[in-house]
Amino acid sequence: MEYWRQPLDKDRIRTPRGTVHLIPERCKGCGFCVEFCPKKILSISDETNSKGYRLPSISRDAACPNCGLCMLLCPDFAIYVEAAAEAPADQP
Repeated sequence: MEYWRQPLDKDRIRTPRGTVHLIPERCKGCGFCVEFCPKKILSISDETNSKGYRLPSISRDAACPNCGLCMLLCPDFAIYVEAAAEAPADQP
């Protein structure tokens, strides 16, 4: 969606990005991370762990805003997010 106004510091402020990691053997397939992901990056896959639970898959890893909501909601601590390395900003 395009807006007719843009923030004055839009070119200086960068959205933080993250890399989502999953520990498959801890996951019980509850789906909280998938349901509440604000950017819908996670989805339930057909892959299962050794206990037979269906695991979430990371569909668009580059679009993760590093909000950490999946990490906070996971009851088994099976998912975590690391801040992605940022490209150096151009200095004027």
